[in-house]
Amino acid sequence: MNRNGSKKAALLRAAKELFGEYGYAETTFKKISDRAGVALGLLTHHYGNKEKLFLASGLDVLEHFLAHLTTAVSGASTGYDAVMRFCRAYLEFSVDPDSNWLVLVRCSPYSDMKTKTDRDLMDSRFARIHELLAGQLVRGVEDGSLVALDADGTAQVVISLLVGANRTRVLTPYAPPTLYEETLAFVSRSIQNTPSRDGDSQEMAPR
Repeated sequence: MNRNGSKKAALLRAAKELFGEYGYAETTFKKISDRAGVALGLLTHHYGNKEKLFLASGLDVLEHFLAHLTTAVSGASTGYDAVMRFCRAYLEFSVDPDSNWLVLVRCSPYSDMKTKTDRDLMDSRFARIHELLAGQLVRGVEDGSLVALDADGTAQVVISLLVGANRTRVLTPYAPPTLYEETLAFVSRSIQNTPSRDGDSQEMAPR
């Protein structure tokens, strides 16, 4: 990476950290340039304005997130295994200190994007996450590892459950230490196709 590219990467890294720490409104170009150790003028040169930089930050986190989820499901032996790997990877990414996840939690792209183009772009990236999970649910129904279910509707419910557990874990003092494991167990009991359907002895999918 050339020096100019290195400075641009440093600015994006600093922006992701600060948007996560302070939110969109409290993050300024000066804070970003100071954190990155890069001249303020270069920030404007590379990103134009704060809205464009926020969009770039959110999309960068989303791309890493989607890659993490895709890798997690790639080695699954069944649809059930793939869904549980997806859920675990989602929750693990949300508490990884290097993921910059709080950019997405503190600064909702749906509410903070200022133009329809930006909103549509972010929406299309989130749709890829839904599609990835729905595809694993279809696989599970077909291979018999999951109960008969509507893949799109179930994907939405599961993602909503993960979002709620995540926000409770990272934004409130109310989360019990076992919240994520309990969330995974609930998903497992709800979707796995077993002879008894009691779910008492079901194991979580491997990491």
